[in-house]
Amino acid sequence: MQRIRILLADDHALVREGTRELLERESDLEVVAEASDGQETVALAVQACPDVALVDIAMPKLNGIEATRKIKELCPSTAVLILTAYDDDQYVFALLEAGAAGYLLKNVRGRNLVEAVRAVHAGESVLHPVIARKVIDHFTRSADKPQGLDEPQPLTERELDVLKLAAKGMSNRDIAHHLDLSTRTIQAHLSAIFGKLDAGSRTEAVVRALREGWIDLDETA
Repeated sequence: MQRIRILLADDHALVREGTRELLERESDLEVVAEASDGQETVALAVQACPDVALVDIAMPKLNGIEATRKIKELCPSTAVLILTAYDDDQYVFALLEAGAAGYLLKNVRGRNLVEAVRAVHAGESVLHPVIARKVIDHFTRSADKPQGLDEPQPLTERELDVLKLAAKGMSNRDIAHHLDLSTRTIQAHLSAIFGKLDAGSRTEAVVRALREGWIDLDETA
């Protein structure tokens, strides 16, 4: 089995130690580098080319936002997963804009962190429920239906089922299990959904569906 190679970036050694211990209990996860500041994070990302960089926001020399932006510029294949105590809107949207694939708060359970690492490595987006609600609320408040945007193709009943579960933050594997389908089938449905809604991510697809009235906010809770 090929392991998922991980870079840990946090200025607290104790946090890095505990996170490494948690992750390396899993046979498919391997911590290949640790950084204590933002500049070191970027340098080690370039040197080690990790599959996933687990990054905090508040770090010396270079904050997590700038570090994420530079990592995605220099190592586009590395998925950045934010793990932080901060849920301020300014950080959330700046990090997602910088290219972070996921955003978790440090009160997340260990099992959820492990699954999130696997998910972002598989190309999925992962948002803590608090962060997901902020993102959805922001976009649904911020604008009415954009002018000049073509009417999207209607989704099939099955595609709507998949999108509603994705809006709850479920992984492809969990959606497949819930609907008694294969993961490959779920990926195909999501690809079709993105094409019909002209969306580049789950978040964009969910927001578009909310604007069209195909999903209710209560269904994302």
